[in-house]
Amino acid sequence: MTTIGNDLQGVRERIATACAQAGRDIGSVSLLAVSKTFDAGAVREAYAAGQTAFGENYLQEAVEKIAALRDLPLTWHCIGPIQSNKSRLVAEHFDWAHTVASLRLAQRLSDQRSPALPPLQICLQVNIDGGPNKSGLAPEEVQALALQVARLPRLQLRGLMTIPEPQPDFASALAVHQRSRALFDTVAAAGGGDPGMARFDTLSMGMTGDLEAAILAGSTMVRVGSAIFGGRPPARRPG
Repeated sequence: MTTIGNDLQGVRERIATACAQAGRDIGSVSLLAVSKTFDAGAVREAYAAGQTAFGENYLQEAVEKIAALRDLPLTWHCIGPIQSNKSRLVAEHFDWAHTVASLRLAQRLSDQRSPALPPLQICLQVNIDGGPNKSGLAPEEVQALALQVARLPRLQLRGLMTIPEPQPDFASALAVHQRSRALFDTVAAAGGGDPGMARFDTLSMGMTGDLEAAILAGSTMVRVGSAIFGGRPPARRPG
C-alpha cells in the first residue's frame, strides 16, 4: 500500500472511531479527499486505495486534472470560491458545488449546466460563526435562499457547508458545529414540503483537525486533505 493509501486508511479509522463514539453508523459519514494542489498521480493513488470523491479549490487546475482522470469513475466537488466569470467551469465539469452563497451564482450555475448532465449537487456555504475572513451566508439568510435554489432547474439542493474559524479545544469546536447542525435541521424542517428539498441530506463540515467534533455534532461529509496527501505544494495558479 502506498503512503497515500496508508494515510487514507488512517483517516477512515478516525472516522470509524468517531462514529462509534457518537453512536452513528459509519455509513452515515462520507469522506471527501481534498486534492487541491496535488497532481493527477496523487489522485490515482488515492483511487487505487478506494477513494472516489475529491474536492478541489482552484478551478483551472481542477479542470485539467478532471480531464486527465476521465478514465476513472470519480466524483468531483468544487469546495473553493466561485467567481462569476468562472462559474461555467463548475457547471460544465463538476458534480458538486459546496460554496454557493447567492441566488445570482445559483442562477448562473443553473443556466450554464447542460441538460445532458445530471443536476449539479449544491450546498449553501454558511459563515456559521461570523468569521471575518470566511465567505458564506449569515445563518439568518439561509432558509430563504435554500427555498429559492431548490426551485432552480438543473440543480439539486443537497445541504449546507461550513468552514468555522479554528477553535482552541474540542468542546469549542463541537459547540460551533452543533450550531451548524441546528441550522441544518431548521432549514430541512421548513422546506420539508417542497419537492426541491427532497434530497436535503448533506452537512459538509469538519476537516483534518476537527473531524471528530464535526461527526459528533452530525456532519455527513468531512473534507480531509493534509492527513491524506501530506503538506501541500504551492498552487500552480489562482482560480
